[in-house]
Amino acid sequence: MKELSVTAESPKVAIPAFFRLLRPANIVTAYADILAGAAAAGIFEPQRLAYLLVATTGLYGGGVVLNDVFDAQLDAVERPERPIPSGAVTVRGASVLGALLLAGGIGAAFLCSALSGLVAFGTALSVLLYDAWGKHQNLLGPVNMGLCRGLNLLLGITVAGVWPGSRAALGLVTLCYIAGVTALSRGEVRGGTRAAANISLGWLVASLGVLGALASQAKSGLIFAAPILLVLLIRLSGPFSEALRTLDPKKIGLAIKTGVLSLILLDAVLAALYGGLWFGVAVLFLYIPATLLARLFAVT
Repeated sequence: MKELSVTAESPKVAIPAFFRLLRPANIVTAYADILAGAAAAGIFEPQRLAYLLVATTGLYGGGVVLNDVFDAQLDAVERPERPIPSGAVTVRGASVLGALLLAGGIGAAFLCSALSGLVAFGTALSVLLYDAWGKHQNLLGPVNMGLCRGLNLLLGITVAGVWPGSRAALGLVTLCYIAGVTALSRGEVRGGTRAAANISLGWLVASLGVLGALASQAKSGLIFAAPILLVLLIRLSGPFSEALRTLDPKKIGLAIKTGVLSLILLDAVLAALYGGLWFGVAVLFLYIPATLLARLFAVT
């Protein structure tokens, strides 16, 4: 596989390629997790929140970069246009970047609190497990990916500096949702299977079930969360119903892209449920930059 060294002679090639590796639109969805977690914690401390936003940038960015490192040989066959197989970035360069991002993410979390640092460390381990092993497991892989995003939400809740207690159940909403999206994504290149589609649907229904249970206990914010939830369901229904029905790779790709970006809507539901209208609106606004970035950089 051809590799181009990232040197001062090729900055115009290397810099855009590194941004493509980072998948900027996806990182914005990680910010939504942190803000939703902070809303659930009921505490707004700008400095501590800033540390966690930097932390999730490193954790998510490092995770997706190392994902492409581990997938370099497969991508050379299935997705040769990606930065590593195309030769725009070397495996070594991407490996160093990914490792630095993960380490930086953990370090930034420790600046918030020891608890945040430990959760970030656990997230990094889950990310590495998924990149190296989990993605190849049909049943456990989606759970592994869901755990990464569930822990990211918990990271936001640790802005309070204490274990979130009952609020930790919010992580299950994200875990089930992302597990459903990930299960369906297995058919993005060659087409899906009916078994994977059923597993995906089961996880998505479970996510809504957990969300419903939590909403019944947080009635004060339900009036703000309900409209956003309706938008989320409408946004997902078309692409996912088509993908689940046809199992066509293009339809699946569109559903996965929609599902990843719509995680911001799910986070906005949680933020409104626990933090009220303005927290929900603040998270909802992240959908705009995420959508714009998704037009410039790959999401899946």
